Amino acid sequence: MKSEPTIFVTGVNGQVGFELLRSLQGLGRVVACDRSMLDLSDLDRVRSVVRELKPSIIVNPAAYTAVDKAETDVDAARRLNAEVPRVFAEEAARSGAALVHYSTDYVFDGTKKGVYVETNETNPQNVYGLTKLEGERAIAATGCAHLILRTSWVYGRRGKNFLLTMLKLGSERSELRVVDDQIGAPTWAKTIATATSHIVAQALASDERDWWARRSGLYHFASAGATSWHGFAEAIFADAMGERAPKVVPIPSSDYPVAAKRPVNSRLSHDKLTEAFGLRLPDWADALKLCLSE
Repeated sequence: MKSEPTIFVTGVNGQVGFELLRSLQGLGRVVACDRSMLDLSDLDRVRSVVRELKPSIIVNPAAYTAVDKAETDVDAARRLNAEVPRVFAEEAARSGAALVHYSTDYVFDGTKKGVYVETNETNPQNVYGLTKLEGERAIAATGCAHLILRTSWVYGRRGKNFLLTMLKLGSERSELRVVDDQIGAPTWAKTIATATSHIVAQALASDERDWWARRSGLYHFASAGATSWHGFAEAIFADAMGERAPKVVPIPSSDYPVAAKRPVNSRLSHDKLTEAFGLRLPDWADALKLCLSE
């Protein structure tokens, strides 16, 4: 009989980590890591904790996600988005563990006309995207068993995200101006966590080394379908506020200047994910309705 695997989850106070801590229950001994347990900026301590826990799988949603702030806080962004994943990957390679790590659509410049596939050339346009790409490459370079899951436009019922910002502003204002020329797939944190738990369950139920050898790599991991930020806002208000919803005025990105440039097109293909794991992430609008019904 196999011993119970230890699953080490970082960033459990964040929106994805919070959901992962719940979705992974029952698959093994789930160990939660928050800032009170481990300061991820202390790389020596990160190594020490991983060696003490001896996890079978490390699941790392922790990241520096303040996209605009990262433009001037480069060292902190690089530490969390590139150096910490590198340490996790090195420790996984040393011990024979596996690493599940999350990345972003912002590794692309957004100039492609269709959906992005995993083999498309990357060209990040901001520090956040650049440091997340550095993390992807650092993980792959170690040769550890790993899954890098690129997602997009993450939201949930906790933390800081577009959904919560819109619900707050919508209750205060009669009209909102929202960017309409950036396209992507809003992805619910619970969708990410639930799909991750299905993948982890597959791995743990298999001959693990062979399973990881055949599937390690990079996957796009966002909801199906696509919309603009304006379309996302309108859907939020239609589902959450009905007739009380504010008017949502579409504007170009040029009318909403920010420090970090965003890709115009963030649509991600899911074909590789479906082929490898048999998973089809739900349409963004369907997931939004579920999120708002909770």
